[in-house]
Amino acid sequence: MAELTFIASEEEALDAYSSAVITVAERLAPSVANLRVSRGRRTGGGSAVVITPDGFLVTSAHVVNGTRQGGRASFVDGRELRFDVVGADVHSDLAVLRADADDLVAAELGDAERLRVGQLVVAIGNPNGFAGSVTAGVVSALGRSLPTRSGANVRVVDNVIQTDAALNPGNSGGALADGRGRVVGINTAVAGVGLGLAVPINAATRRIVGALMAEGRFRRAYLGIAGGPRPLPPRLARELGRKSGVEIAQVVEGGPADRAGMRVEDLIVELEGTPIESMDDLQRVVVSEVIGRAVLAKVVRGGRERQLELVPAELEG
Repeated sequence: MAELTFIASEEEALDAYSSAVITVAERLAPSVANLRVSRGRRTGGGSAVVITPDGFLVTSAHVVNGTRQGGRASFVDGRELRFDVVGADVHSDLAVLRADADDLVAAELGDAERLRVGQLVVAIGNPNGFAGSVTAGVVSALGRSLPTRSGANVRVVDNVIQTDAALNPGNSGGALADGRGRVVGINTAVAGVGLGLAVPINAATRRIVGALMAEGRFRRAYLGIAGGPRPLPPRLARELGRKSGVEIAQVVEGGPADRAGMRVEDLIVELEGTPIESMDDLQRVVVSEVIGRAVLAKVVRGGRERQLELVPAELEG
């Protein structure tokens, strides 16, 4: 009898898991498009997620990189629509498209900040051209960083979601959804077998998507430094109440930091009144609102704190 009960429990759990995945797939399938992207005589592919009924979609920037002609988006109901690229932000690997329609099924956007490691996630996209493919797995890790590059500028996408849901070429730009069918990420990369990465849907990326929809671009401030975290000396750590700051490893000649008098090995501990312990902290402060405006930076040089005034420029490219 005990063995029969155990088998029944296993079947019930499997049915519950299957039911959750099926529900998410059925809910989201109409909102995920298969993209064919025109690049001169060549074509590429990927996926996109409908975010408004009147034709706005979000995808990965690298899916539409290099196209000026837009492309075609096809849906599970058989429709095929032309789309144009409204704007792309290579530093977050997000892009917004506009299709010629006013009755699309918009996906519900969730909040990746509420995800937990081990939570069920479902990926929907078009790997290798197979439209509407569904894979499921769990959140393997949170808070990963994904380096992105545009020319000489390197940026890090914060809080990337790592999942073991199978991703393949063509999944990029597709949806990563939670168990209730809310889109919590845009699939962006395959880092290895059983290792997929997705750009999170959170307050920061919603802001980027909103700017791309309204203006076709997302403005970022630029300091002209490269650096990384470094532990604070014990006395300074006690005084400031934190453990680390950002040490400057390189100062771009003629850039905002150079003009402000910042030097290699300076330790940035505060910017615009915000404590700085990591490059993530720095990037969160260096936003479009500070472009062209004088901001105060507190740095430690030779064991002494200094106040420096700098004027961030706009990051190009």
